Amino acid sequence: MRIFDRYLAQEFLGPFLFCVFGFTVVLLSGLLFQLTDLIFVNEVAVFTVAKMLLYRIPATAVMTLPIATLFATLLAVGRLVQDSEMTVMRGSGISFPRLILPILVLGLLISAGTYLASEYIVPQANHKFENILRQIIFSEGIPIVEENVFFHGGDDRYFYIGEVQTKTNELRNILVYQLGTSQFPSIVSAKTGMFQKNVWVLFDGVTQELDDDGFVQFETRFQRMEIVTEQEGEIFLGNQRTVDEMSRKELGEYIERFQRGGLKVRSFVVDYHMKLSLPMASFVFALFGAPLALRGKGGRSFGIVVSLIILLFYYVAISVSRSLGINEVLTPLMAAWLVNVLFAVAGFALLIRADRLR
Repeated sequence: MRIFDRYLAQEFLGPFLFCVFGFTVVLLSGLLFQLTDLIFVNEVAVFTVAKMLLYRIPATAVMTLPIATLFATLLAVGRLVQDSEMTVMRGSGISFPRLILPILVLGLLISAGTYLASEYIVPQANHKFENILRQIIFSEGIPIVEENVFFHGGDDRYFYIGEVQTKTNELRNILVYQLGTSQFPSIVSAKTGMFQKNVWVLFDGVTQELDDDGFVQFETRFQRMEIVTEQEGEIFLGNQRTVDEMSRKELGEYIERFQRGGLKVRSFVVDYHMKLSLPMASFVFALFGAPLALRGKGGRSFGIVVSLIILLFYYVAISVSRSLGINEVLTPLMAAWLVNVLFAVAGFALLIRADRLR
């Protein structure tokens, strides 16, 4: 069995490494064309653009891992089926689930590696990439505050901006989370506002103070409020973080802060669960793809065509499921895991029936 395991692992790793390298190069090439405009249009230094490209490698490589796992699984098993090697192996009395165990183990290890990279490497690299881009945009006079991001505003104060009007520099749907001595924070929400130097000017809003049990003990409306900070505008460039710039742990901390204040951040809760479910795609693809490859006699051509179809269906289904979760049709946990569960169940069903195929 050790010989079979090594042989199947080698059949898998060859296409896997090739796909990771190939897809990463292709995706980075597309990004390079976009970044080239920064050199000629914005007169950004070549070294700066090279750093941006380097910071994008981790996210791009992680994105290719599930895709490469599916391609490698279908190509490896498909090649063995086409050359009748799988028939010989199964004819020796070894069950198909045991034969593909190396692929399942590798798929699980790839999923674990994807999660660790997504938690500790990718967010920091994305943050450095986005900060360089923000500095370039800020130099053109465009508002430094981005929409749909969290950031720390100093003095135990956290901000969330729902929308930014680029032409008028107006901010909309502003939430300010102020930590205090009590267990729960004070919450300031405003419909509109603006940021000038180190002053936040908020309009048409509500201030809420919560007691130790989390109930509103004081609420007042205001037409105009000014919040003075010690931080200049450039500092906020480094404080802003999108979901892609946060680890799962960091995103969970932001969600907890705002939910303790009674605020709904459902889209971020869905993304929080997806930061765990999406890395599991590699294992799910290995589980689903291996028994599926038994049904094809076209070898590598079958593997390539089926891989493209599966990937299209999977990522479209993920987008639909996420949308249903955000719009409260599904719970956030269900929205994040539904597609993986469906593929895993289908993979188990195919695996159970695999030994019936001759």
